[in-house]
Amino acid sequence: MSTFMAKAETIERRWFVIDAAGQPLGKTAVKAANILRGKHRPEFTPHADCGEFVIIINASKAVLTGRKLEQKYYRHHSGYIGGLKEIQYKTLMATRPEFAMELAVKGMLPHNTLGAKAFTRLHVYAGENHEQAAQKPIVLD
Repeated sequence: MSTFMAKAETIERRWFVIDAAGQPLGKTAVKAANILRGKHRPEFTPHADCGEFVIIINASKAVLTGRKLEQKYYRHHSGYIGGLKEIQYKTLMATRPEFAMELAVKGMLPHNTLGAKAFTRLHVYAGENHEQAAQKPIVLD
């Protein structure tokens, strides 16, 4: 008997909706990353792209526990001298909550071509309306 190895061409991808309202940002990101990677499937293969599509709604209503709103910063550098930019998460969640959720999910995916491909299947919305109703997504708790 041989071991089953999934292939990206044979995977039938479904769509899932995750509601982030009142949920911690990190816990929502973990759920999304596991589905994007395909770890919830019995035929999960680490070197193959087995993941599915994820829609996260109500990203603006996700919560950060503790004092993360004041103490956590998103930092990036322009590449020039003195080019360090930092934004407090309180500001980031108020202005661009979709970006904050995408950052959390992207950090939980593998940092290679598999993770980059999985990240393209993520759709994040600040409100509760999304544009993928035609795909008949499955709502997760």
